[in-house]
Amino acid sequence: MSELSLNYALVTPADQPAILKLEERAFGPGRFAKTAYRLREGVEPDWSLSFLARIGRMLVGANTMTPIAIGGAPALLLGPLTVEEAFRARGLGEALVQKSLQAARDAGHGLVVLVGDPPLYERLGFSRAPFGRFQFPGPVDPGRLLYCELQPGALQSHKGVVTSGV
Repeated sequence: MSELSLNYALVTPADQPAILKLEERAFGPGRFAKTAYRLREGVEPDWSLSFLARIGRMLVGANTMTPIAIGGAPALLLGPLTVEEAFRARGLGEALVQKSLQAARDAGHGLVVLVGDPPLYERLGFSRAPFGRFQFPGPVDPGRLLYCELQPGALQSHKGVVTSGV
């Protein structure tokens, strides 16, 4: 049997149904109640910054970047990062995040935020957000609120209420 290669590509609107099924398997129906999901409602992801991974034709991972605003300043919300269970702990998720961060940096974006596991994302250049700096429109565990400056000093211009889109 020949080995199938892993391929990365930009997410397109046509990929959304398969990505939603992957997210459903990974996170279940309770995911929609989470604040980060609520911020994404009705907002198109930035297709030029969102990546997926396939082995052959099978979707095995996806990462989305969505435009948000923090205190009126544009920023990006990373996630959900979703990897098929059989392919976790192989660097696939990290590669998807790095591709999204590099694309965002190349496009001139300054700041990316997410709600996630610090041990994973700190390895990828994220830091814990200063307590009280960002006010999300719902409950968020402050210990899981992370940011990554794509441009030096970007955090300084981002403080306050986090809203959908820009």
